[in-house]
Amino acid sequence: MKNKLIELLQDKGLTQVWAETISIIIIIIGSIICCFILARIIKSLLNNLFHRLARNTKTQFDDLLIQNRVPVLLSYLLPLFLLGRMVRSLSEESNFLTTQSIHFLQALEVLLGILLIRAILNAIKQLLKRVDNLKDKPLDSYFQVILLIVWFLGGIAILSVITGKSIGTYLTTLGALSAVILLIFKDTLLGFVASIQISVNDTVRIGDWISMPNQSADGDVVGISLSTVQVRNFDNTITSIPTYKLISDSFVNWRGMAESEGRRIKRQLLIQSSSVRFLTNKDLDKLNKIERISDFIHTKNIEIDTENITQKVDKSLLINGRNLTNIGLFRNYIQSYLEQQPALNQKLTVMCRQLNPSAQGIPLEIYAFSTDKNWGNYERIAADLMDHFLAAAPYFELQFFEWQAPKA
Repeated sequence: MKNKLIELLQDKGLTQVWAETISIIIIIIGSIICCFILARIIKSLLNNLFHRLARNTKTQFDDLLIQNRVPVLLSYLLPLFLLGRMVRSLSEESNFLTTQSIHFLQALEVLLGILLIRAILNAIKQLLKRVDNLKDKPLDSYFQVILLIVWFLGGIAILSVITGKSIGTYLTTLGALSAVILLIFKDTLLGFVASIQISVNDTVRIGDWISMPNQSADGDVVGISLSTVQVRNFDNTITSIPTYKLISDSFVNWRGMAESEGRRIKRQLLIQSSSVRFLTNKDLDKLNKIERISDFIHTKNIEIDTENITQKVDKSLLINGRNLTNIGLFRNYIQSYLEQQPALNQKLTVMCRQLNPSAQGIPLEIYAFSTDKNWGNYERIAADLMDHFLAAAPYFELQFFEWQAPKA
């Protein structure tokens, strides 16, 4: 066929060289068209085959192969191979055009192989992410490393094909430039090592709530890759943190709270110190009507009166002997109230404690654990408790600290 084209072109007045060159171009273009048609036919057959397998099998892997266009990439393999064979058979003697065409097709074969490996690896990664035990693992990091190696080797192979030099030559050159390569890929290498440490030590999983103030991150981890960890903050912004920062810097992982039996409530009531006083019998008669502490008042009164009588205390002044105080009764009231709340986990610490006085007053701290760990429900439970205690304090004639601006 080539000889006939050459003869036909020479009959049209072209020289031998031009006739051979143009005949090669015509044959290459014709071969490309034929291979394109063949690729379309193979693509249709493979798509039908893969879709039929996907319908008839329970595994999701074939669906993921279709989603990552593996059948499409496979359909180009045979046409590209045949096209290369055709170009090689055009001339017994190599010339510039055929040589460059062969190099170009070989480079395309390597590139197609890389794309096919990448598509299969993406399908495998997506399949593994659907496994319950692997959902929270940094799979992206590992697959990115594999793809990095594939692209690296593929790039060297393409350069070797185009330039005609052996792969060993490039590897030797890269060995000499290893220090430069390490400097260029420093973050990538650090990220890879950090990903392994994170996985082995189970430091962070996808879905964990982490707080890292120095990186402006406070939210759920949505992705762990070779170079970055993505955190969706509670304002729906995305913070990207270098993976190695999770090894070198400190952060808070709230997973322990999420897996525990309760979420801690830790709030303070600041009591104005001037409102704290001893209680008289009249005060006690009034407070005795509060059901939650009536038994406590009765028991404590008997105990105090017995001790005061035994010690022959002069009760003309309240400061003498033992006495109940309004802040003490209020603290016991809070404790009793907390212990009767079904929204709090009574197996964990439930406590109202008095802290050291400060310039803002005397802190009464509520320390308990909500059984509901959902953020919205947790805040509602904590607010309901504080609302009640704020409203109950006046019954004990206690006042809260309120900051007032100095008068001009």
